[in-house]
Amino acid sequence: MVSETVPMSRFTNGDAEYNLHNSGEKSPWQGYDGRNGNMASAGTSDTTCHGVTHGEERLPGSVRDTPDNINVNREIYCAPKKAREHTEMTFQAMYNQEYDFDDDDDDDDSDWEPLEKPTTVVKWFCVNCTMVNLDDCVHCDICGEHKESGILRHGYFAPPFLKESGRTEDESEKIERCKDSSSRNLVSENSTAVGFDERMLLHSEVQMKSHPHPERPDRLRAIAASLATAGLFPGQCFPIAGREITKEELLMVHSLDHIESVEITSHFLSSYFTPDTYANEHSAQAARLAAGLCADLTKAILTGRAKNGFALVRPPGHHAGVRQAMGFCLHNNAAVAALVAGAAGAKKVLIVDWDVHHGNGTQEIFEGCKWVLYISLHRHEGGKFYPGTGAAHDVGTKDAEGYCVNIPWSRGGVGDNDYIFAFQNVVLPIASEFAPDFTIISAGFDAARGDPLGCCDVTPDGFAQMAHMLSALSGGKLLVILEGGYNLRSISSSATAVIKVLLGENPRCEENVVPSKSGLLTILEVLKIQLNFWPSLESILLKLQSQWGTHALQDRKKRSRKRQRARVPLWWQWGRKRLLFHVFSRKLQLNVKRF
Repeated sequence: MVSETVPMSRFTNGDAEYNLHNSGEKSPWQGYDGRNGNMASAGTSDTTCHGVTHGEERLPGSVRDTPDNINVNREIYCAPKKAREHTEMTFQAMYNQEYDFDDDDDDDDSDWEPLEKPTTVVKWFCVNCTMVNLDDCVHCDICGEHKESGILRHGYFAPPFLKESGRTEDESEKIERCKDSSSRNLVSENSTAVGFDERMLLHSEVQMKSHPHPERPDRLRAIAASLATAGLFPGQCFPIAGREITKEELLMVHSLDHIESVEITSHFLSSYFTPDTYANEHSAQAARLAAGLCADLTKAILTGRAKNGFALVRPPGHHAGVRQAMGFCLHNNAAVAALVAGAAGAKKVLIVDWDVHHGNGTQEIFEGCKWVLYISLHRHEGGKFYPGTGAAHDVGTKDAEGYCVNIPWSRGGVGDNDYIFAFQNVVLPIASEFAPDFTIISAGFDAARGDPLGCCDVTPDGFAQMAHMLSALSGGKLLVILEGGYNLRSISSSATAVIKVLLGENPRCEENVVPSKSGLLTILEVLKIQLNFWPSLESILLKLQSQWGTHALQDRKKRSRKRQRARVPLWWQWGRKRLLFHVFSRKLQLNVKRF
């Protein structure tokens, strides 16, 4: 999850920008002049696919430069030499040629030539993926979205290649059919609760840098527009009123220093915890609302007022740890929900995190707890993908070893088959043996097809299948919490598909799923590690080894042969070829002499 930024020039009205990157400082708001820019790579954004953050390095606590510190460029008028020798010069004297400007060859009259206006390149940013495009293009070069897309009004139902006003009658009929099908698939009225509050839209980056920040208010607008167009919310789902979480509730998850560092941002126009994790004067309230909605949805589900729920919230939370905010996250919403569930009587809580980035904050909070099982599927690539944590051998600490299950993909482009295969052979067997009383999904949709940061290939049907498989656990007590996801069309269609599952729709499920080679090797590695803690995995590992082991063994033999060839010295390879050449050439000469 992460953005590309360039140094900002200044904030208006003399307001200051503050950096809260070092939360351990006693006075994080002490000032400095200037900052250093730090540019990095991110699968998405240049993307980022997120995997790696882009941003600026800021010294602890920054007060912006005042107008007195800004160097003003002044144009200096330089007259020719002979003209400067006289104290006065009038238009009449110039007309009478009292001053000869052409005698001095050293004079440079280039200043008198009119300056050409610099050519400005007009650009626009795609509302769907935030990528920059030239003004002469009407469709985004990256995702193909129209320049004047209506995705914020109608969600993913808006035609991607036409203006908002260009909807045809056939497309309108398609939307109505979707509404009708959704109503037919409803199990019972008001069975699914949705947590949403428009005040969370006020959390935004104050000044756009190289391009709009990927974690932007439009994410919620696009999902809400899709749900409204489909007639799901408002309509078939009932709302939970927004409530700001209390300081006492947050202390169950975060340290006091962290809570205060988030709260102090409400006094400043703009501040940064990390180069890519911003805050404005409304961010603290938005973070409290997001955590409060997750807490109230948990209580509603456990008390039976709702069958399940979807938390349409931001800022996201799974990177926020006990003492730090990072990766766009301020408060850990999933951790708040889990601890509220425990206080409400749930003895075992399952958290499944399918965001493309590892939820390092959630793992940190619960890595020593046996009553919370944390399972994460994410891009890892040997620790090179953001945030670099979540290796398969990270299994928890102390007595809670085995209650942390990481499924780290070794590459990008992972799609439905690998995720479903991992659910069938790792996630569900371990979760079933754990037998949770309450299930939470950290539902980041940045593993979706087309996401600029995740660069993976999971479809809405894939997310729907995973949600459907998890809904069978804990008696259907399931809370889905929005995390990442930065392609508006992808996240809105995926979130809608998941909510349809919560309402009772059965998605298409494929039984014979064939994983990729890299996905299979990852799952076999995870099974071997987790077998030490979950005995039920033994039969699954033996089955997979019997079915796929021969293919993996063949691949290993091929790789070993290639390595052996590579180890042969170059001079020996050339020597063999030269020897064979001489042998065959001399034999050929002998045969010719015989004739």
